[in-house]
Amino acid sequence: MRRAIAISAQGLGSTSPNPPVGCVVLGRDGRVVGEGYHVRKGESHAEVNALEAAGGRAVGGTAVVTLEPCNHYGRTPPCREALIDAGVARVLIAVLDPTSRGEGGAALLRAAGVEVEQGVLADEALLVLGPWLASLTRGRPFVTWVYGAGEGERRSPVSDEVRRLRQSYDVVIRASGKVEEGNPGRHGDGVFRVPRLSPGASGDEVLKVLDGAGVRSVLVEGASAGSSLAALADRVICYLPPTPSGVPYAPPRHPPVALPAGFRLTDVSRDAEYVRLVGEREV
Repeated sequence: MRRAIAISAQGLGSTSPNPPVGCVVLGRDGRVVGEGYHVRKGESHAEVNALEAAGGRAVGGTAVVTLEPCNHYGRTPPCREALIDAGVARVLIAVLDPTSRGEGGAALLRAAGVEVEQGVLADEALLVLGPWLASLTRGRPFVTWVYGAGEGERRSPVSDEVRRLRQSYDVVIRASGKVEEGNPGRHGDGVFRVPRLSPGASGDEVLKVLDGAGVRSVLVEGASAGSSLAALADRVICYLPPTPSGVPYAPPRHPPVALPAGFRLTDVSRDAEYVRLVGEREV
């Protein structure tokens, strides 16, 4: 399952509005015979790609998938049908799919005589699937806000952080307010579009427009660009400026606020002279 989770992350920033899913197929002897992930909407799902790689070696084997196999016909046939037709004997699932239609893929796999186990490393799979699931639950894209606290933001590593993260997000809102596809062109033609946002639009209005365009994750750069979305952010990454060392230091009367109210600190590290803080919104 951890291999399937790692593979699934290769779909971050390109699968929306679909989820990033990974699948590993084991043969009868427990050896890996195929693996795959979902790249973008309209193309084969993770299970189909993994089964194609496995071929006949999937018969009697096990499929390990990060999200419950789909149970509906869309641009591609349902994955539960592909698994049944391939003759797999067992399917391990990390996270159940809240968008399943009817009984759900897991139920129909069991009805076909396939052994199914659910909840396998679900918490770890949510490291990749979490933003997509949160977007469905909240009816808006998942928002990560990267900013520098206090003076000197322009010299902080905010831009470098955005550069590192942007390929995992559908859309980036730059400090200038410009809206860009996180990884230009990766969603494919006719599947995903970057909408135009009205100047002065509220955070709710911005997210509503983005959600309607199929956006499931947004990366916001800088304090000025994030001001209207700060109250709606799900994750924040803050860079605290350096303070003098080796001499007595009197802090300013109003020191920079590390994290907004309502966030739980989940990671602290040092980045050059800055301290990097990560916070997740408390549920």
